[in-house]
Amino acid sequence: MALRHFLTLNDLSPAELDHVIARAIELKAEHRERRQGVQFPNYVLGMIFEKASTRTRISFEAGIAQFGGHAIFLSPRDTQLGRGEPTEDSARVISSMCDIVMIRTFEHSIIEKFAEYSSVPVINALTDDYHPCQLLADIQTFVEHRGSIKGKQVTWVGDGNNMCQSYINAAIQFDFKLKIACPEGFDPRADLVEAAGDRVEIIRDPAEAAKGSDLLVTDVWASMGQEEEKAERRRKLAGYQINAELMSHANPDALYMHCLPAKRGEEISAELMDSPDTVIWDEAENRLHAQKALMEFLLTQ
Repeated sequence: MALRHFLTLNDLSPAELDHVIARAIELKAEHRERRQGVQFPNYVLGMIFEKASTRTRISFEAGIAQFGGHAIFLSPRDTQLGRGEPTEDSARVISSMCDIVMIRTFEHSIIEKFAEYSSVPVINALTDDYHPCQLLADIQTFVEHRGSIKGKQVTWVGDGNNMCQSYINAAIQFDFKLKIACPEGFDPRADLVEAAGDRVEIIRDPAEAAKGSDLLVTDVWASMGQEEEKAERRRKLAGYQINAELMSHANPDALYMHCLPAKRGEEISAELMDSPDTVIWDEAENRLHAQKALMEFLLTQ
C-alpha cells in the first residue's frame, strides 16, 4: 500500500476528496442507525496536541473508537517533543507504535517534517497555515443542505487566517469561486491567492463580497497565539461581521458557517449563531464523520 498523508487539501485529488465527502455522509447515516462496522479493531491513533482543542480531540477520539480502535492523547507535557526532541526522532518512534497519527501544532513545517519521517499516515488537525479537516466538514455540510458546491460562490469574512487559506485550497479542489472580505493587513498568503488565479478575489467591502454568494464563512478575529492582539484586531475587523444585514446581500438560500469556538457579537451575530435554522451545529458534528471517512481512506490505501 502507498503511504498517504493529509497535510493540506492538495494531498488528495478532487475525485478523492469527493469520495471522502460521500463516504462521510454514508458513515453519518450508519452512525445514526447504529449500524457502523468495526473496520479497524486494535488500531491505534496517536493524537499530538500542541494547541488546545475541543472538537478536534473529541471527533478524532470518538471516530477511532467507533471504528474499534483506540486513541492516545499526547500533549507537550506528555512527550519529549515538548522538551526539544527533534521532530524526526519523535516521528520515527511514534509512527512505529501507532497505525495513524494526527497533529495539531503551530508552524506548518513541523507537521511536514513529521510526515517526512513517519511510517504511517499523518493528518493535519490544524497548523498556523491550514485547517483542512475543518474544510472536509464544511463541504460535507454544504453538500448535505444544498448539493454540490462546484460552481458556487463562497465568501470568507474576516481574518485571512489558516481557515481562509484552506478555503483557498478548497476553491481549487472543489471548483468554486471564493471572495475574501478582509481589511488591509489581514490578507491570506499572497502566494496562495496567486496560485488560485481567478478562483479567488480579495474585496475590502464585505457587502460587495457577499453579493451572489451561496455560503458565507468566518472565524474568530484572534486565533490561538494572538491573544495579545485582541483589542487591535477587534478595532480593525469591527466591520467584518456575519449578521442578518450582511446575509441580505447574499443569495436568498445562502448558508453561513463558523468552525467554532465563536465570539457572539464579534465575527458573527448572536442572532445568527442561535437561529433555529443554522447549520453550524451540523458543521461541528460533521467533523466526526468527515474525519472517520478520511482515516478510513488513508488506512486503506
